[in-house]
Amino acid sequence: MSGRRRVTPPERVRIAVVSAITVTLLGCTLFGHASPQQAAASAGTMASMGMSGSGSGLGAAGASDSWTAAASTLATTGALPGMPPLLNPLDAYAADRPGMLSPVVAQFPARIYVPNSMSDTVTVIDPATYRVLGTYKVGHEPQHVVPSWDLRTLWVNNDLGNSLTPINPATGQFGRPVYVHDPYNLYFTPNGQYAIVMASNDRQLDFLDPHTMAVRKRVATPCLGVNHADFSLDGRYFLVSCEFSGQLLKVDTERMAVVGKLTLPGPSMPQDVKIAPDGHVFYIADMMHNGVWLVDGQRLRIVGFVHTGAGAHGEYISRDSTLMYVSNRGEGSISRIDVRTDRVVGKWFIPGGGSPDMGGLSADGRVLWLSGRYNGVVYAISTVNGRLLARIKVGSGPHGLCVYPQPGRYSLGHTGVFR
Repeated sequence: MSGRRRVTPPERVRIAVVSAITVTLLGCTLFGHASPQQAAASAGTMASMGMSGSGSGLGAAGASDSWTAAASTLATTGALPGMPPLLNPLDAYAADRPGMLSPVVAQFPARIYVPNSMSDTVTVIDPATYRVLGTYKVGHEPQHVVPSWDLRTLWVNNDLGNSLTPINPATGQFGRPVYVHDPYNLYFTPNGQYAIVMASNDRQLDFLDPHTMAVRKRVATPCLGVNHADFSLDGRYFLVSCEFSGQLLKVDTERMAVVGKLTLPGPSMPQDVKIAPDGHVFYIADMMHNGVWLVDGQRLRIVGFVHTGAGAHGEYISRDSTLMYVSNRGEGSISRIDVRTDRVVGKWFIPGGGSPDMGGLSADGRVLWLSGRYNGVVYAISTVNGRLLARIKVGSGPHGLCVYPQPGRYSLGHTGVFR
C-alpha cells in the first residue's frame, strides 16, 4: 500500500479552509479498554445521534461544519487581546517541540513533581535515574501540580486545604502556602491576565490575580464537578468538563462568563479536555463511556466519539502534534489516537495492570509519565515502543503529576498545557 493518502472530499474542504486561515492569521502574526455491554451502549448512543463510534466519529458533514465555524471565528474576531500569537496558526502545540525550552526554564533541573492526595505530600523524582529525591509535606489533599503562566513557579493545588503551595523549580524550594478556597485544579488565561481555579466543591470558577492569587471574579457554574479545561486556538473561549453532572461548559474568556452548556449522553463522567492541534475539535475524555468525545467548540455540539478503553481519563499531545495519548485508568492502558484521522492506532497495557491517571511528556517526548492513582506508584512509559521503563513507589493517591520543565513559551495550567 502506498504511503500516500488519498484526499477525500471532506479533506478538500479542510485544506481550503486551512489555506484561508493561514492567509488571515499569518498576516496578523507577521505584522503586529470496555465491557461488551458498555461498548454496545456507546455504539447505540452514537447511532441514535447519527454518528459512528468505531473509530473516527467526525464524518464529512461534521468535519466541514467544524472547520467552517473555526475559520469564520478566527477570521472575524481575532485572538484574545494580549495573547502571544501561536507560532503556527494551524498547530496549537507548535511551541512544544523537543529543544524548544524557554530561556526562563532552560537551566531548571528536570524533575517529576507528584502530588499524593491521600498522603498530603509531594514526591520529587529525578527522571534520569528514576530515584526519589525527597517527599515534602504540603496542604490537605493536593490534587495537581501546575506551572504558572510565566513558567517561573509551580503551584501545588491543596484542594481541601484551601491553599496553593508554591515551588521554585530552579531550586526545588517549597514556599509558604497562599490561601485560595477549593483549588481542585488551576488554569491560566492565554494572555496571562488571570489564574482560573476549578472550584469543584464550590460549584464555581474563580478568576484570580495570577501572581497574588487575589480574587477578581467568581463565576457560578450551572453544573457539578468542574475539573478540567482547554482553550480555543484564539483564546477567546474555553471548555470546562463537569464530571459529576456529565456536562461541558463554554466560557467566554474576556467576559469571564458562562455562555453555553452541553449535556453529554448519559451516564457520562467527563475528565480531561484537550483541543486538537489544528483546532477542529476538542477531545473530551469520558470515564463512563470509555473513550473520547469529539466536540465542536464553536457550536458546542458533539460531532463524534472514539472508543479508547475503560476509564478514559488523561490526554496528552505528542511532541510532533500527530498523536494523542489517552490514559485508560480502569484497565491500565494507554491508547494512541492519530489526531489527523481521529482514529485509535494502537494501545499499550501496563504489565501487571495499573491505574494510569494524569501526568505529562518528557521534554524530548520520549517518555510518558503518569501517576498510578490507586497503586501508589508513578509509571514511566516509552513513547517509542510502549515499554514500561520504571514503576516508582510514591505516596498514597498520586494524582496530577507535573513533568518539568517542558517546551513552550507560556503555560495554560493543569499539569502542563503549553503554547
